[in-house]
Amino acid sequence: MSALADRLAPWRFVAAYLRTRWLARRLRTRDDVMAWQAGRLASWQRRVLARVPFYRERAEGPFDALPVTDKAMVMADFAAFNRAGVTAEAGWAAFSGSGRVGRHIVGASTGTSGNRGLFVISEAERWEWLGVIVAKTLGRLTRARVALILPLNTRLYDAAGRSGFITLRFFDLNRGLDAIAGEVADFAPDSVIAPPKVLRHLVETGVAIRPRRVFSGAEVLDPLDREVIERGFGVTVREIYMATEGLFGVACAHGTLHLCEDAVKFEFEPVAGSELVVPLVTDFTRTTQAMARYRMNDLLRLSSEPCACGSPLQAVAAIEGRRDDMLILAGTTGEVVVTPDVLRNAIVDADRRIGDFRLVQTGPGELELTLLEAVPVAAAEAAQQALTRLFGRLGAPVALRLARVAAFAVTARKLRRVERRVRD
Repeated sequence: MSALADRLAPWRFVAAYLRTRWLARRLRTRDDVMAWQAGRLASWQRRVLARVPFYRERAEGPFDALPVTDKAMVMADFAAFNRAGVTAEAGWAAFSGSGRVGRHIVGASTGTSGNRGLFVISEAERWEWLGVIVAKTLGRLTRARVALILPLNTRLYDAAGRSGFITLRFFDLNRGLDAIAGEVADFAPDSVIAPPKVLRHLVETGVAIRPRRVFSGAEVLDPLDREVIERGFGVTVREIYMATEGLFGVACAHGTLHLCEDAVKFEFEPVAGSELVVPLVTDFTRTTQAMARYRMNDLLRLSSEPCACGSPLQAVAAIEGRRDDMLILAGTTGEVVVTPDVLRNAIVDADRRIGDFRLVQTGPGELELTLLEAVPVAAAEAAQQALTRLFGRLGAPVALRLARVAAFAVTARKLRRVERRVRD
């Protein structure tokens, strides 16, 4: 990108903002959405994908003939998936330093799941991302004081501070919530973006803020947390579904998460034995690093009911967790796979006095359930019995150990209430 293009890049914010707002009015039906996607996707495949090394010989064929990719494939040959020719080695070096390779911006995931990923974008793409997310979160352009409480800052957020109407302050979760809580209160934000565990902690510890907008991001928004957060702040929590790979969904004012189908094509792979799906994403707005039919690690429960907001964009009932946190157990007739939502429901439904928990698979047939010391003995026993019955019905006998803690620590590590620590 030329120096002139760099200077003109902020205008991409205006264009993306206006386009996103226009599409919110223009796309009235599912047919409208599919027609918009088809036109943009065909153009993107021809203009962008054909110039990316990995897709150069593949881009001319039909879209559904493109190979399915994932993080491991992309990171194994990062330069093949971006037009800037940035290698993984150069990307990691830039991420640890200036955050740039030439005029391109490099960022990375937090790595809390143990598998870090890189992304590379242009200056124009950074401003386009800002335009889309402002249109979907703030709606009309208005001044806002935004507290961003996350374990990792990126240059994506720098554009917000330069926009002229958003005052954004980043609070590093790695410093610990006790260290930054007072600073958050002093900043007096009218909008807060943070993981649900952080939002819940702010409520439960009585941090003196009164935000008009509360957004949950970076982790699964569990119903356990939503109830506490909304009761404490008195506003609807709006979920932001965003990852290293891009912005994939933003909740409307009704609290329903809608996929960003005006910028991303989604395909869905069913998860055997459940109503969940795994998304394949293709972002047809990105021009530097290509994400085509990229398999995410998330488990989604799609909604079949239209949202009261009237949006035709696919509604998501819940993000239920990660594929690699599905428990894999040895059953009496073969392997048994249990998704996180089934386990969470069994524990919480056993006794409503259980407001938090951790369930970890520590061995092939070994599980540890951790509850707060404040949870009554009868409630803890009910949860144990509920899990035992569940595994019995599934034909997967396990050794279930109960542990107690005074409190669950709030750290920079991603909260995963159900976690598999046994790998294949």
